[in-house]
Amino acid sequence: QVQLAESGGGLVQAGESLKLSCLASGKTWTIGGMAWYRQTPGKERELVARITRGGVPREFGDFVKGRFTIRRDNTKNTVDLQMNNLTPEETAVYSCYARDQGLDYWGQGTQVTVSA
Repeated sequence: QVQLAESGGGLVQAGESLKLSCLASGKTWTIGGMAWYRQTPGKERELVARITRGGVPREFGDFVKGRFTIRRDNTKNTVDLQMNNLTPEETAVYSCYARDQGLDYWGQGTQVTVSA
């Protein structure tokens, strides 16, 4: 079993930055790829960024346009998402995801609110 806990969400103004962190616990030594997703009410969940087991960023949502970075530290079991130049349209619940031996794991999510 893997548990994921997000932190770092909050309220920011448009144009500001925010850093989200995901801490994995439990059976962490077999975790493969990890990612951040986001979801707003009435919309489908969408990929924000994905990173490989070895810490290589692999995919970003089209909307990112170079503003976000994802980093992974396997010694600390963390995956961080640095988001810059946020817009109000990016207000959402951001969730951490991990793939472990064919199973999908999700965190509870952290709310990010961007005011105009």
